[in-house]
Amino acid sequence: MLSPRLKRYLTQILPFGIIWFLFGLIFLIVEFAATKNYNYLPKGVIEVNLQIFIFAMIAVVFVGFVIGTIEVVFLKRIFAKSTFLKKILGKLAIYSVFLFIIVIIMFPIAVSIELHTSITDAVVWQKLSDYLQSIGFLSTGFQMFISLAASLFYAELSENIGYGVLANFIRGKYHTPKEENRIFMFLDMKSSTAIAEQLGHVTYFKLLKEYYYTLSDAVITHSGEIYQYVGDEMVVSWTYKNGIHNNNCIECFFTMKKDLQAKHAKFQKKFGIQPQFKAGLHLGTVTTGEIGNVKKEIIFTGDVLNATARIQSLCNALEVDILISKELKGTLQLEAKFQVTSLGDNKLRGKIQAKELYTLQKK
Repeated sequence: MLSPRLKRYLTQILPFGIIWFLFGLIFLIVEFAATKNYNYLPKGVIEVNLQIFIFAMIAVVFVGFVIGTIEVVFLKRIFAKSTFLKKILGKLAIYSVFLFIIVIIMFPIAVSIELHTSITDAVVWQKLSDYLQSIGFLSTGFQMFISLAASLFYAELSENIGYGVLANFIRGKYHTPKEENRIFMFLDMKSSTAIAEQLGHVTYFKLLKEYYYTLSDAVITHSGEIYQYVGDEMVVSWTYKNGIHNNNCIECFFTMKKDLQAKHAKFQKKFGIQPQFKAGLHLGTVTTGEIGNVKKEIIFTGDVLNATARIQSLCNALEVDILISKELKGTLQLEAKFQVTSLGDNKLRGKIQAKELYTLQKK
């Protein structure tokens, strides 16, 4: 069974292959149409036939998947804290070298297929030399640049609005509002106002970036989705199935705690403090759909969001870091790994009925 992280990687990489396939198909058809009636082809140009067409499409899709893997697994993390300009220039340099190497490898193979000869034949390498000095090489470079630009634009757009959100927009999943059963975690930094006053707004913002970056891995590992950042508050959501599987929604909280503690020295050195957080979790039915005109978003509406926020707000009064509702506790298998303590019925602000809440500790 694939891990949530691997599933996420594959979901992010697949569109790169699709984008390169589509652009490669368009460029090959155009090139075939432009050269099919020529009796004499310029030096270095490969005549497109069925074998060459199939090989070229396989090569293009392979390149798309490799670039997707490099982007998602490596470069995204390497350039995560870089400025936009530095990110673009750095990626452009890396991909230019990579794509040139691909051309040097793939072109001789295509020539050997076209001429029905060995790749070691001198005529193959002479044709490569002619190609590198021809306008055909520039044309190929331009085609690759267009495919690369389209795939990187997709990557940047997905990163900014969320991979799952972009996929749902494209599929029109929530064009018509739907009811869903979801689990929510409202996670709030402790003493954030005092920390902001101590650090100043600019340094505090840098702290938030580092803080959210540290917490995000746990969300991916435990099949969650980051719904919103609201100042110093993060809202994480799970489908009912993903949230209860292996107690993902609860394990996510404790993994976040562990990851943040592992960065203790870094936060102390950089900011002079160690941020901490508290969280409330609850489940219930929400209506999910697209909303907005100038700027579209996929949003959740329902009483469960208000209730989860109110649960989280009681953490300070009850002197605990995590609170979960009775409804959520009833769906999870907690006893084997957690010590579960009831804190009795508690009145939620703005609610008539009190709700029984629980706190947890790892055994």
